[in-house]
Amino acid sequence: MNILELAFKRHKNWIEIVQSFGCNRDTAEDIVQEMYIRLDRLSKSGSDITYKDDINYFYVFKMLSTMFLDLKKKEIKTTFIDLEEIKNLKSYDAFEVNDFQKQYEIVQNALEELYWYDKKVYEIIDDGESISSLSRKTNISYASLYNTYRKVLKHLKSKL
Repeated sequence: MNILELAFKRHKNWIEIVQSFGCNRDTAEDIVQEMYIRLDRLSKSGSDITYKDDINYFYVFKMLSTMFLDLKKKEIKTTFIDLEEIKNLKSYDAFEVNDFQKQYEIVQNALEELYWYDKKVYEIIDDGESISSLSRKTNISYASLYNTYRKVLKHLKSKL
């Protein structure tokens, strides 16, 4: 009997456990289904999640509780804003495309004032290169690149 069959024998128990954390039934079902996917991945990678010819109940319990807590952390970080509220704000009308264009020009002018090295480091990191990978590729110390990037950000903020 494979690990998923062992786990599915206690499907109702897993749902009840997740609901005991304070979750509704639909979300509990989703978390349990995600748990089955993780168990399948673990079993395919060679991990043994059995205990005395049954599934390791404590391991699955910890997995479910961790998945529930991760979901709650994501919900806390998510902010929902109604578009009607944004339209009703007085400052909404104040933002026009011209304001953004002006700010863009200020940033470009501020970048032109910089030393070529500072500008190049900023552009590379701003394009998505991580500081650590840039450090490895160029043999320039991480601290030097980090300080240069922070200095340029500070300069740009002062101009805005």
